[in-house]
Amino acid sequence: MKDKVAIVTGAASGIGLAVSQVLAGAGALVVMADVNEEAGTREAEKIGGFFVEADLSRREGCRALADAALERFGRVDILVNNAGIQHVAPVEDFPEDKWDFMMSLMLTAPFLLTRYCWPGMKERRWGRVIHINSVHGLIASPFKVAYVSAKHGMSGLTKTTALEGGPFGITVNSICPAYVRTPLVDNQIADQARVNNLSSEEVIETIMLKNAAVKRLIEPDEIGRFVLFLCSEDASCVTGSMLTMDCGWTAT
Repeated sequence: MKDKVAIVTGAASGIGLAVSQVLAGAGALVVMADVNEEAGTREAEKIGGFFVEADLSRREGCRALADAALERFGRVDILVNNAGIQHVAPVEDFPEDKWDFMMSLMLTAPFLLTRYCWPGMKERRWGRVIHINSVHGLIASPFKVAYVSAKHGMSGLTKTTALEGGPFGITVNSICPAYVRTPLVDNQIADQARVNNLSSEEVIETIMLKNAAVKRLIEPDEIGRFVLFLCSEDASCVTGSMLTMDCGWTAT
């Protein structure tokens, strides 16, 4: 990864931070994007990364991020679309504005950033686009209508762009994990407890790990190492794939 330039979104904490740390440790120049300027700046300084404050729910935020990376480094070799949020509510109560926001952040932003980074990857005939998707990009759960819809859309984005990028040395893949130990999951536990009238411990046991063969949460750095593999030449023939890291959830 020496001197490869990588954009990682949602990079101030959780999976995005772990991915940034792993890529930087392998020699990549990492552009870390997040709305949390304080945490993002602090974490970027620790790994020698370049932080960009960006609201990726807005088209101009996506454009500004891509432009900042290109202005600083002149290229983008790796794009890791990770930024996202969760909202748990029955469909009849799901806020319409929340739907719009989640679609913009979790589906439109990955499309726009892919589009903006694509010409340079195509010209250099090498690129890696990796979407931090979800097991919910393959199957559904109740009360997560926007999240599941956005992640299913990301699966379609993965497949289509993989077909277009193949002739130019660009691979596009989705990592589809089950529950990862992140602040996002911590918030989900509280939301699920409220919706289902359960304790936090009951949510983890009866909802989150119910269908898993491996009864534990995934650690963020495990996702980071998977990303690193997909960026390597060993993975040059892996593209258009929904790669499960779901503790056996979808084996049922």
